Amino acid sequence: MDLVMGNAIIGQSGGPTAVINQSLVGVVEAAKASGKIGQLFGARHGVKGILGEDFVHLFDEPADVLEQVAMTPSSALGSVRKKPTRDECLAMFEVMKKRDIHYFFYIGGNDSAETTHIIQQVAQDSGYDLACWHVPKTVDNDLRVTDHCPGYGSAARFVASAFMGDNLDNRSLPGIKINVVMGRHAGFLTAASALGRKYPDDGPHLIYMPERPITRDQMVEEIAAVYKHLGRCVVAVSEGIVDANSKDHLTFTEVIAKGNELARDTHGNVQLSGSGALGDWLMDQVKQALGGSIRVRADTFGYLQRSFPGVISPTDAAEARMCGKKAVEFALSGMGSGSVAMIRKPGPDYAIEYKPTELQNVAKETRGMPDEYIFEKGNDVTKAFIDYASPLIGELPPYGRLKGMI
Repeated sequence: MDLVMGNAIIGQSGGPTAVINQSLVGVVEAAKASGKIGQLFGARHGVKGILGEDFVHLFDEPADVLEQVAMTPSSALGSVRKKPTRDECLAMFEVMKKRDIHYFFYIGGNDSAETTHIIQQVAQDSGYDLACWHVPKTVDNDLRVTDHCPGYGSAARFVASAFMGDNLDNRSLPGIKINVVMGRHAGFLTAASALGRKYPDDGPHLIYMPERPITRDQMVEEIAAVYKHLGRCVVAVSEGIVDANSKDHLTFTEVIAKGNELARDTHGNVQLSGSGALGDWLMDQVKQALGGSIRVRADTFGYLQRSFPGVISPTDAAEARMCGKKAVEFALSGMGSGSVAMIRKPGPDYAIEYKPTELQNVAKETRGMPDEYIFEKGNDVTKAFIDYASPLIGELPPYGRLKGMI
């Protein structure tokens, strides 16, 4: 694809993260420094902003403001969950033609990559010269090709820190504590709960991920066994854990809500977050099985995990900004459209390189936790996962115990 001089549009899509604005500012900085892009329009609320011609002129933003925005969680331009139709894509091209736009950058997860791919395909079929680049983002860490995703490291740091604190709380006032963590199909974020362990008896003592279906009875039995051994139990549960007794591979949440109208987004995903139903149900099941005298509590982390400002991973922030810069670099190299992937270099020291990949490699489909990261019984993680995830979250706060209490 020959390099076309013109303007560009950028949008943010899907769930916000703590570092999504680092990617936004990375695009702004690289686009402005290139001297090859006339104007950069920021679309308010993603593709909705393009359709409504609702733009921010990003080159007009002062450098100090951009730096403050980069360090601010959540989507500075506003986000959206919308899968455009062909007619809407054609309407967007009319806006782009009017504004001489030939570069489209979209920050988001696999659904956003699918949207980027749809726009790229319709542009190609329509004969419109448009380079479309997806900038990866998702706390679920479930994008294919890339080693990990911007947003995951900071969310994982939140989860590890939260479980560290909850474990200390549970050690002071023993009982059974169940925490529900984000993760529709992938257990990466739930698995991060293990990163805050220091002592052999630290929680979480059990970790349940979507990749390993489980029955209600199995979970209750394993919780009871830990409680009998330690006198307490901290449990990490993914919101997407699958009921092994379900013939349709339904999540526990879907089983609980079966027969009711399930909320779905425009990409067809059933809403799992934003409700304490799973945690409350699991708490009741454990109480019924183990007896009402045992102290059982449940919390649902919900949306707190995505944009928490106090636990941003420095590695995550730096890599998110570089993904934005690389998207501009790849777009202006004339290689057409694609997505930015981070590839981990082999060796004892953590290092990555940034490479382009085709949009269809990232769009729509997701990946789950590799088998090597999941304990054979399906209720914990392995050292391989700890080695994989530790560099992504940064150093956690230290904590200790009285010698007489070890």
